[in-house]
Formats: sequence, C-alpha cells, structure tokens
Amino acid sequence: MLSYDKISHSWKMADHQIADPKIAFAYLRPSCVLLTKEPTLSNIEALSGHLRAVSDGTLQLLQDYVLFPLRFVLKTPGPKREALVQATMEALAYVLENTCIHSWESLRDLFSELCLCLCSPTDPGKPAPASEELKLAVLRCLDALLHSAYGDVVFRLYEPTMLPGLGAAVSLFLALAEQEKAREVQTAALKCLLSLFLQCNCSRTHTEPKGNEKCTLGRALATFLPGITRALSQVIGGDVRQGHAVTVKAMRVWYTSVGLVLDDDQLQTASKDSVDTPELGSVGKLVVKRTPSWCKATSKRLALALQKVISCTSAHQHWRVRLELVNLSDYLLTHCSKSLADCTGPLLEALVGAVNDEELRVKERCSAVLEEVARRNQANGGQDLKDVLSENLHGLASSLPRLMRTTDDARKLFVLNVFLGYLKILGPQVDLVLTSAAHLQRISRALMQVLELDVSDVRIVEEKSFAPMVDLGPEAQQAQFQRKYFLYFTDDKIFSALKQICRMLGRFGNLYLLVDHFLDLYKESSAYRKQAALVLNEVISGAAGVGMNMEHSRADHTDPQTNDEDLKSAIVSIVEEYVSLNNWHLPTAVEHSDAEQQEEPRSPISALMSGHEGNSRHLVPASNAGPRSPTLHQLNSNIWQLCIQLEGIGSFALALGTDFRLLLMTSLYPVLEKAGDESLLVSQSALGAMHNLCVACDYGSPKDLVISNADYLLNDVSLNLGRPSLHPHAPRVLGVMFAHSDGTLLPLVVDVVQDVLTALDLSYNQRSLQFCAVLQSLMKALVRWFPSSAEDHGKPPTVPHRQNPEPLDLRQFLLDYKKQKELAEGIGADEEDPSDAEVPPVTPSCEDDGGLEEGPDVKPELPMHISVAKDVMERCVHLLSHPSLGTRLKVLCVLGETCGDFLRKRVSKEVLPRLTSALSRQAETSARSGPLYTHTLAYKLQLAVLQGLGPLCVHLDLGDSDLDRISEACLPYLSCRQPIRLQEACLSPSAVGTGCSPQDAAHRTLPTGSCPQNAAHRTLPTGSCPQDAAHRTLPTGRSPQDAAHRTLPTGRYPQDAVVRIVLLGGRLVFRHLMQVDPDACWFTLSEVFCPTAYEPPHPSLLPIRLSGTDRPRNEYTDNVLQLLHELQLPEENQTLWTRAEMRSDRA
Repeated sequence: MLSYDKISHSWKMADHQIADPKIAFAYLRPSCVLLTKEPTLSNIEALSGHLRAVSDGTLQLLQDYVLFPLRFVLKTPGPKREALVQATMEALAYVLENTCIHSWESLRDLFSELCLCLCSPTDPGKPAPASEELKLAVLRCLDALLHSAYGDVVFRLYEPTMLPGLGAAVSLFLALAEQEKAREVQTAALKCLLSLFLQCNCSRTHTEPKGNEKCTLGRALATFLPGITRALSQVIGGDVRQGHAVTVKAMRVWYTSVGLVLDDDQLQTASKDSVDTPELGSVGKLVVKRTPSWCKATSKRLALALQKVISCTSAHQHWRVRLELVNLSDYLLTHCSKSLADCTGPLLEALVGAVNDEELRVKERCSAVLEEVARRNQANGGQDLKDVLSENLHGLASSLPRLMRTTDDARKLFVLNVFLGYLKILGPQVDLVLTSAAHLQRISRALMQVLELDVSDVRIVEEKSFAPMVDLGPEAQQAQFQRKYFLYFTDDKIFSALKQICRMLGRFGNLYLLVDHFLDLYKESSAYRKQAALVLNEVISGAAGVGMNMEHSRADHTDPQTNDEDLKSAIVSIVEEYVSLNNWHLPTAVEHSDAEQQEEPRSPISALMSGHEGNSRHLVPASNAGPRSPTLHQLNSNIWQLCIQLEGIGSFALALGTDFRLLLMTSLYPVLEKAGDESLLVSQSALGAMHNLCVACDYGSPKDLVISNADYLLNDVSLNLGRPSLHPHAPRVLGVMFAHSDGTLLPLVVDVVQDVLTALDLSYNQRSLQFCAVLQSLMKALVRWFPSSAEDHGKPPTVPHRQNPEPLDLRQFLLDYKKQKELAEGIGADEEDPSDAEVPPVTPSCEDDGGLEEGPDVKPELPMHISVAKDVMERCVHLLSHPSLGTRLKVLCVLGETCGDFLRKRVSKEVLPRLTSALSRQAETSARSGPLYTHTLAYKLQLAVLQGLGPLCVHLDLGDSDLDRISEACLPYLSCRQPIRLQEACLSPSAVGTGCSPQDAAHRTLPTGSCPQNAAHRTLPTGSCPQDAAHRTLPTGRSPQDAAHRTLPTGRYPQDAVVRIVLLGGRLVFRHLMQVDPDACWFTLSEVFCPTAYEPPHPSLLPIRLSGTDRPRNEYTDNVLQLLHELQLPEENQTLWTRAEMRSDRA
C-alpha cells in the first residue's frame, strides 16, 4: 500500500506529465494491480494521484487498462462504503473528462453501471438513499461519460433496442430533479438530462446531431415526452427556495426536449421513416410513430403544460427565469410554429408580457425575438404579427375582469403587462383596434371593473384636516396624492401598469373617441364615475406624452403627435364636467346647519339623560325629517371622486403647460374651494393640484398664484356669497386665499369682507359657523401680514444689562412684587400710581403740531388692517351667546387658544375637577380591560380627555394646584397595563428640553422641614428667613428686577426662549406639563420611580432622598424613565443654559 508521501510525490510529478506510453504503463501498473487485489480507499486515492501524472494522450491509450480496476471496484459484490464509491467516481470522472469513448460496448456498460450506482438496491426504479456528495459524484461521472462519447457512438443510445435502458435513465434523472431537496443534486441531474439529449450548452466540445441523427433522437424522446413534460413542469412550478438555477435548467430541458420531438422539419419526414417493430418484440411497443394525429393530440396536451410553465415563470422574482421564458418562446416559435399551432397564442403572450420587464436584458432580448418573429412571419407569407396581436388583445380584454377577480397579484401583474405589451407593439395600429365598437367596449368595461375602488374603510371619512386652512403657509409644498385601495388587487405595481395602459391608449388612440366614450361612462352611472375619471386623467397625460416610457419593442413606427388644439378642447370638456354642480358639490361629511344645532330650552345633557323627554325631533316621522343623510359608503365614494377629479385638474395643467392659464378662470376657484374642505384627503389633493397649477403656469408659489388671480377670484366669491344654496362653500375660497397670500391682498378684499359680514347678518342662525371660520382666518392673516405690533406685544421684557449691579434691597423687592401681584388680581387697578405721574405723557399731536394749543378735534383715520379687524370684532361680539351650540364651542375654542387668561379661572374651578375625577375613576377599569375595551365609548372619552389636557395646560397657563391635580389623574395612565393608545396619550416621540437641571429641581422641591440653607427650595420650611420667603414667592432663580415680569413657572428665565427646546408638535399630557412646569413634572415622576440618587450642588445643602429612589421596577418604570430621560438637558444646550444663568445673576 502506498503512503501519503508517495501520493503527494505523484501529485508533484503532474507538473511534468508522462508522455511515453511504456513509462506510463509501468508507472500505473502497480497501482492498478494493487487496487484490483485490495479495493480500498487508500489504493483508489493512490491510483487517482498517479493518473494525474500521465498526459491526456497517453491516458487515452491506456484508457481501458485504467478503467478496469475502477469498474472492478464497482462490480465487487456486497455492500460498499460510500466514501469508497465516491472516490471511485471521482477517479472515473477524471479519466472520462480527459479521454474519449470510442467503443459502443464501453459506453453502454459504463452508462448502465453508473446508473445502477444511483438506483435503490431494493427498488431499481427509484433513487438510492445515498448522501448528496455521492449522488453529485455519480452524476458528474455520468455527465463526463456522455460528453466523452465520440462520433457516432453516442447515437446508438437512441436506437429502439436501447429504449428500456434509456427510459430507466431518464426516469432516474427526473426523479432526482423532482424529489431531491439539495439544489446542487437537482442541477446536476438536469444537466445530465441536457447532456443525454445532446442539448448541453456548457463550454466543452459537444456532438451536434444532424439530419437522420436528429430524427433518431427525436423519435426516441417521443416515447418519454409525457413523463418529461409532467415531471419538469412540477420542478418549474416548485418551491421558490430551490433557487433560480434549478428552474432555469428545468425550463431548458423542457423546451429542448419538446423542440426535438415536435420539430417542424422532422415531422415532415417522420411519416417516411419506418421502424421494423416486429423484430424488436415487446420493445417495439415503446416506439412512438409521430403521425399527424399524434402530433395534434400531443400539441393540445402540451398547450396545458405550457400554460402552467408560463404562469409559474412569467412573474418570477429572478430575471434569469424570465429571460429563460423568452428563450423558451423563441425556441418553440422558431422550431415548432406549425406543430404547436395551439401554443402560438400563449407563447406570444409570454413575449409580449416581457416587453415591459423591469430588467433591461430581458426587455432587449424580448424585443429582438419579437422583431425576428415578425420578420419570419412576413417572409413565410403567414398572418401578420399585428393582426395576431389584435386578436389576442381582444381576447385578453374580454377575460381581463375575470382574471383580475380570480388570480393573485403576481398573475394580475403579468396579465396587465401582456396587455400593455400588446399596446406598445401595435403602436398607432391601436387606433384601428379602438375604432371597432366591440374592442373599445370590452376594453373600457374591463377597465371599469378592474379599477373599482374599495370605499368601505371608515378611516376615509374620519380623516379630517387637522391643520386648519388658516394655518397653511403661503409656501405650501406639493401634497402627496393619497394611495388608493382597490377591490381586486393590492400591489401598487398593478395600478402603475393600469395607468400605463391608459396612457398608451391616449398616446396612440383617437383622443376624441376615447374622451367621448369615457365621458359617456362617467355620466352613465355613479358606479363607473371614479374609474372613468381615473382613465380620463391618464388618457390625457398619455396624449400629451407626460410620464410615458417611449421605448417600444418595435422601431418601425413613429409616435403620433396630438394636436394642441385637440388636447385643449378635450381638457376643456372634461374640466367642465368635473366642476359641474352635480359632480363637484358632493357631501364629504355629515353636515348640519346652525339651526339644527340650536338647543331646546332645557339643557341637551339633561334631555339626553331623561330619554323620552329629549329633543322632540326624535318624535318626527321619517317622512317629515327632511332628506336622508348620506351613508358612509356614499361619503367615502364622494371623497375619492373629488380627489381623483382634483388630481385630474393638476395633471391636465401639466399636460397643457402655460396654455392652461386660459383655463384658470374656470378651474382655480373650484380647486381653492376644495383646498378648504374639512376632509383631509380632499384638501391634500387640492393642495397637490395647486402645486401642479403653479408648475404648469410658471408661478413661483401658491401665493403668487392666488395674488395674480385675486381679482376674478374675489369677484366670484362676492357673487357666490349671495347664492348660498348653489355655492355654499364660498367662504372656504376666501379662507384659502387668506392663507396663501400677503398684505397686498388686503385692499382688494376689504369690500368682500363687508359682503361676508352682511351675509353673516342675513344668515346668522343658519351659517354663522362657516362665516366664523373665514373671519378667524382673516384675523390670523392680518396678524401674519402686519406683524410689528403683534411681535412687540408678544416680546418678553428685556432685562437691562448692568456692569455694576446694585446690592439687593429686599424690602423694596417684596413691596414691588406685592404691588404687581395685586395689580394682576385686579386689586388697586383704579388707583393712580404717584410714580407714574412723574413723567407727563407726550401726545403725538403736540409733537406733530409744533405745540399748537388749539385745533380741530379730528380723530386720525385708522390703518386699513385695524379698521377691518375692528369691523369684524364689533360684528362678532355677540357670538358667544349664539343659539347654536357648535358656534358657541367654536368661539370658546378660539378664546382658549388666543387668550387663556379669559378662561383660566372658570376652567380651573368647574372643568378640571370633573375631567380629572372622571380619568381617575376610569383608570382602574381600563387597566383591567381586554382588547375589546378600545371599541367602547368610555375608552374614546378617556383618549379625548388625555389628548386635550396637555394643550389646555399650555394655552391657559394653569397654576401649580391645577397641574398637580392633572399629574395625579394622569399618572395611572403611565402604567404598561393601560391600552397602548392611552399610554401614548401621556407620551409622544418628540424630544423636549427644559430650562433646569434635575439636581436644581430637586433642591427646589424638597419636603417641608428642610434646613434653613434650602433657600432655593420650591417648598420651604415654616419660619424661614425673609430671603427664603422672597425666593419662595417668586419663581426660583429670579432677580428682584424681575418683579415687573409676569409670573413664570419655577426655574424659568426671560432667556428661556433661547435655551429651551420647545416640544415639537406635542399634544399630549406630560410633555405639555414639562413645558408649563418642568420642575414639578420631574418631581412627580421621580416620586414614582427615580433611577439615580442626586448629589446636592453645595455642601451646605442636605442630601436628597426621593420616594422613588430605591423602588424596584414596576408597571410605570418604562414610561417614567422615558419621560425623565427627555427632561435631562441636552449636553449641547448646557453651555447656553449656564450663560443665561450668569446673565440673570448679573442682572
């Protein structure tokens, strides 16, 4: 037995291979003899090493001698170790890869022996339960054997006498490809099939069948064609986890075997071939005669298998599989166009579907194949390809609705890509198809059904425009169009394909014909209205060439150019239909007039509680109750219809460009009207349309758009205010104009404001709420347009900087503070301050008139914006006593947002106790509730209260006692046992910083009983010194000069505006409490759970121990930690805070 050193030495000799046959024989003979005597793994490895030291030419001469011991190992009776068989296969593969088989007997015997190594000993028809490595080694050896067959030797495998053995091998390879889980084994088995069918496409040299040899091969494979196509169809449609390589190989075996059996050239001579079946005996029954009847029956069966293959691969996620589908179609259309006439339609459909493939290589290959098919059809005098595609397009349009309803999204996408491919290939010939009433009818009906929207979602009508129109900036960005949800598909790619189809129709079809047809559908039924509008929008875009991919599969046609006048005329007719009263003034919410909201003499709450004594309207019969309110389905449908129409106006503007300026007089007013709609979807779509109008008509911003067209907009508003029954939303247009304009609009709008006030007087009990909204938008616009006085009023007093601050006069400081506090409470407001009389006021008239003592008593004329504001306020002074509850609530909300002092005392005394007690009572119930609790009215009430308490604290600037009450009521909702949205009502993702550090806050909130050094504490011990009292009375850290300042929360400085990070979009409780009083909020949270111990900032102060310091983690820990973390001052702001503190100390 050779050692491993000798084996490695033989490997080194491979660099200088032996070329002399005698020397090679002498070198190999000992290894061959030893292996024959002792078939062990080490001896096989030794022989394998020696083989690599012999040149290929010499090895060819010694092929039979070398193969004998290796074959002898395989023939040895009894079980064998897998490692031994695998090593033998590797040595055999090396010999076969580097030599050629010239003997038919050697080829036959080796082929049989190797196949037996793959078969199960107990059931030769099934693969052996061997390891993957062994199977791979045997398959590699078989592949090498088939490639090494030289000349005519390999064709003897396909003689009728070899059909049983060939069938066994084919069945074995198919079983491995179909049943094996390892993808390497599957790929190797499929490669063996390709080699066996002489269709391998690897880089090695192959034997190419020609003439009679090809007929012999095809006749042999015809026997196994049903089994081959069935098994490979299963592999192709198998689990995607098998990998794309297996699928690609299986597809190649499928179409090459079909092409060999049903090749058109072969079938022309197949009837002349004669096989003497009587001499074959029972084997003759296996021979298939490819007669015309057999070919026809086989073609029908293959059409079904082909449909399955195409359906599994047309939408495959890997591009190589889709590319192989194109190759399959090309191969079968080239070689089997006559024999597979029933399959021509599906094959063309597969090619057309790949025209729009996202992979460029697939698209280019598909375009080349289609061009070759068209050229070949014309050369052969067959039917023109476009005629075939026209017929296929008609058939596909007929089945499109059914396919959209019954297939999955992947199949839908493929079908639509096929439809789009037909349109692209047909090009201008689409117009000829559409002139057929049947074609156009089927296509339009299919689109109407496919594009049906899902309007069942309650969130559509619930989505309100939370940002009021008066708060929209004049430089509003483009609003994103809302995603649409359809009944029969969910994939966005499907909607994109549908839009491309409509654009192709508009690009190549007759524009007048399409617009008239789909406008008729738009008017025909409300069920088709939204779909028809979608189609019309895209048809116009396609006619203008907007958003189209102009790379077509055929280059032999030119794109038609739509006449600008035709396009403009079509757009005018569509816009007129869109903005007509019946199609534009659609209800998007359940609207009630102010009169319907007026109260009965008794309270509505008591009426509701008493039940039968409630509002008498419940006793009115339905027939007398007026028109029925629209249903949820109708409201949702109206919202989507308006959104689609607004999107259409925007896309029409982009299609016409600057020529759309002529249509602004008819379209801009309706768009502005919908920009103020309370539905979020509608208002966002209108804003998007406004942006498109600016882009198309060369306006820099919506502000420029509104101001440039303000004259006729205001004229329409003024006219429509007098026709509320026909144009009930004219105030919305005015409100949007105020939001998207500047002070230059004021001179134009003064007369319209008077019209609004007049209309308010005339419809005080019916439409006051609408007019209140537009008047509020006007007032906010005035503040934005003329900000000087508002800014001066809103600026906090500045502290004068002193180089040498005077010593603190504590007595005077307390007296000043006491006086300011009494003035704030209304005590002594009428008494004259002697200090105020020292400086006589200087009147402007004295300065302007040069000291004239006499003159006419003439009041100066008020500025225009002040005069307008004065008129509005005088007219709205009585709205707080309006009979409509909705109007009164609106006025209260405005008061709360703008002047919290007006409502603070009453809210603190009457509203907060009820809200907080209700939250406290319900907290335990919600903590123990299940998932169904979120659907109850109690839950919705809790959520509304929690979401509203935070803004209430900020707007009204509530005091310490009220904040403590709110904190105590909301703390239970920080528990992780509460429903998640109730927890979120106490939390939000925004970061917040405060104007104090936690350590300072701790020393301002120590409990009573601390030492006298705790002068800065928020809670002081009884009997503390006057200086302590000063710091207790004033907000912590304030200097005496701050006595004139308005009382601020603890720890706040006038410089807070520089240092503090304001809550970004915060609407929820604890983060609003952080804004109002961060110290109290920190202390409240730390009493629940305190993660760290705080060291006092000065040695004279006692250590701090909060109640939550040593508490274990509980249900509140996570939320409390999150809030405490946000209370920490960011490091980058610490320097600013220190500087602000130093400036305050110097002041």
